[in-house]
Amino acid sequence: MKKSLNWLLYETHRWLGVVLALFMFVWFASGLSIMYTTPMTQTKAQQLAHAETLEPQAGWLSLGEVWANSVGSRQAAVAKLKALPATGGETMAAAAKAKPAEELPLNIADARLVRTAGEPLWLIEDTQGNRFAFSAVDGSLREISAEQALQIARHWFAAKQPERDVKLSYLESVDNPIILRNQGALRPFHKIAGDGGEELLISARTGEVLHASARFNRGLYWVGNWIHLFKPLEAIGLGHIRHDVQLWSGLAATIACITGLIIGWLRWRPGFGGKPTYSQGRTQPYREFWFKWHFWTGLIGGTVALGWSLSGFIDTNPGKLFSEGNIAKAEASRYLGGELPTAMFDWRPGPLPETARRADIVEINWRRLGSDTVLLANARDGQRLPQTPDGVGPRFSEAALAAALQRLDGAGDSVELAVLDDYDSYYYPRHHQTQVDKPLPVVLAQFRDQAGTRVYLDPQDGRILAKLDSSRRLYRWLYSGLHHWDFGWLYYRPIWDVWMLTWVGFGVVLGASSLVIGWKRLKKTFAPKKRRRAAVQAAGPLPATLATEAAD
Repeated sequence: MKKSLNWLLYETHRWLGVVLALFMFVWFASGLSIMYTTPMTQTKAQQLAHAETLEPQAGWLSLGEVWANSVGSRQAAVAKLKALPATGGETMAAAAKAKPAEELPLNIADARLVRTAGEPLWLIEDTQGNRFAFSAVDGSLREISAEQALQIARHWFAAKQPERDVKLSYLESVDNPIILRNQGALRPFHKIAGDGGEELLISARTGEVLHASARFNRGLYWVGNWIHLFKPLEAIGLGHIRHDVQLWSGLAATIACITGLIIGWLRWRPGFGGKPTYSQGRTQPYREFWFKWHFWTGLIGGTVALGWSLSGFIDTNPGKLFSEGNIAKAEASRYLGGELPTAMFDWRPGPLPETARRADIVEINWRRLGSDTVLLANARDGQRLPQTPDGVGPRFSEAALAAALQRLDGAGDSVELAVLDDYDSYYYPRHHQTQVDKPLPVVLAQFRDQAGTRVYLDPQDGRILAKLDSSRRLYRWLYSGLHHWDFGWLYYRPIWDVWMLTWVGFGVVLGASSLVIGWKRLKKTFAPKKRRRAAVQAAGPLPATLATEAAD
């Protein structure tokens, strides 16, 4: 029995290593690229920094007028969007039929007044997730043309480098760019190129710049994220199997790491307490260069490699063990409440106060929770200046937040509210994020429900910043904790860089040695029988210990 288990252990590790050698090497090598790839999807802070100055004027239409007079145009725009081909060649309409969605009440979820290509626009998101741009002058539905996209791009580059005269060219209109994720409601996109190798993706529905990249960063993306996450499958029309490939590859890599660690510890003979070592005092059984490197990098770095493999498997949410990380549209709709408050419906834009004009306001944002509303003027540097017309407060009250949370839960569970002035283990900025993207302070709402739900809220604009139940908090540690090492003092740079570079380096060597050993194993296995027999006879009989080494 012991002999059979030993054979199974070695054969499992050996052949999983042969199959996964190239994957493991590419995963670790692409991980190096991912560490230093600047995110190209634009954050809120970046969008504000590059936006056009708003300068609202009297005579612009109210949000209520635009919404009430646009029923037909909104329906037509939604129908047009559903007809666009989705990833994998299916239409959104076909995808919707495959999985019936909950019918949600139709209302405004978010409304922003901006200036785009010189024109004032109301950018509206409804409670069903649809996005629209309406003229604040005549209320008509707008679609951003190629000429306007070039004008938007010209302003974008001028805000970044005002002294530079960028020559722009329009490349194409794209529906599903692989480099941009989770932005289907803003399709299609205008692709604009600068003469220095820069590229922008601009929504044809709202004029928002969603992606901005330089040639070098795109190169890092293609040798990093694109390969690491099996994106080539989408490029050849196999995006529908990408999740399954990632799941089974992660599971196989986890098993390979576990079996490799067991073998490594079984074969390590450190000689403690006078116990025997291998010949010539070696503490490991291998003489060949690549075998020795594979042994030591696996023994020392195998535990971290196991953590990365396991967390990559966990990232696929096998068997739906963990709850979804995003707020469902139905939850968001309940949280906001029913009717549109009168103050939000009737307010008309006009010249801003002197303090707001000095702050360079680029956006005015309406937020609502039930019958309560907040009007914020967002400045280029991320400041949020509350505007308080009649019936509008500077921020949401605790009572309004508590009532919204009761609607969100739906079951009426009691909620405890606490204000956090600092980040914790579940709400924190990534290395590339600023406080504009992850604001403080936040309200932490803890539900007394079986799932142990906690919700993080922005008390000023009422947004749900994060929602985690107990399974999602476990996922945070099993995936993000093991994969990104984003906790405690370890996440401070340059400590994090040293830690990650060390272990990724071990992984690259482990992957490279696996490639060499796997190739040797394949040549030996599939070599003609006569050649193998001749090689064995020429080598002569091996001592028992070395025969075991040669087998591995």
